[in-house]
Amino acid sequence: MYTIALLGNTLIVTVIWMDSTLQEPMYCSLYILAAVDIVMASLVVPKMVSIFSLGDSFISVNACFTQMYFVHAATAVETGLLLAMAFDCYVAICKPLHYKSILTPQVILGMSVIITIRAIIFMTPLSWMVSHLPFCGSNVVLHSYCGHMAVAKLAYADPMPSSLYSLIGSSITVGSDVAFIAASCNLILQAVFGLSSKNAQLKALSTCGSHVGVMALYYLPGMASIYVAWLGKDIVPSHIQVLLADLYMIIPPTLNPIIYGLRTKQIRE
Repeated sequence: MYTIALLGNTLIVTVIWMDSTLQEPMYCSLYILAAVDIVMASLVVPKMVSIFSLGDSFISVNACFTQMYFVHAATAVETGLLLAMAFDCYVAICKPLHYKSILTPQVILGMSVIITIRAIIFMTPLSWMVSHLPFCGSNVVLHSYCGHMAVAKLAYADPMPSSLYSLIGSSITVGSDVAFIAASCNLILQAVFGLSSKNAQLKALSTCGSHVGVMALYYLPGMASIYVAWLGKDIVPSHIQVLLADLYMIIPPTLNPIIYGLRTKQIRE
């Protein structure tokens, strides 16, 4: 899956970079999404493979905190990009004549900056809280990467403040993004069913359906892993927690190039 994610997303980035006809806002968002997917998967899988194949399970404290910061920041950027792409889809279907006047390069750049700043604002206090917890000696992270909940539980202090911050922050971020995406899909469906052409209806439904599918594969395992980690291993076995957290880090980067890239006529050409 990691190989597919690397090859697929690198291909998307290369094609959009080299083809001057693919400079519309939709392809700019897709370009950024592919780049984030490469980073997101690469933060986790290479170390995971070294654990499985070489038995190299050591990671320094600083490397662990760094991995934790960028893993969660990348996931926060990813959910913002999915929201931006839902808005792009809404404008393309519901306001096609105003598409280029609404989604100007300045607007795309502004959205990208806001998405990045939001991720930094969310992650910086969380990383500060976890890094200032007392850790004594050598510890075993019961996970395949340094996720926040797995690291915070190793501290010789109550991890509740950082865990509560993570739970509330993630719920607000994902909840608001999902609400806006659902609203855009609802407006798209209303516009689609008002079209007289069956082919246009099917094309729009296919686009919206693909987007909903990607969101489900990203948000459901992601939020499930957060709430399951919050509940603890007494309710949900540790291996289920690890599997859920791994799924939402690798499945979207693997499927996004297929769903958003290869299904797009211009990119296939």
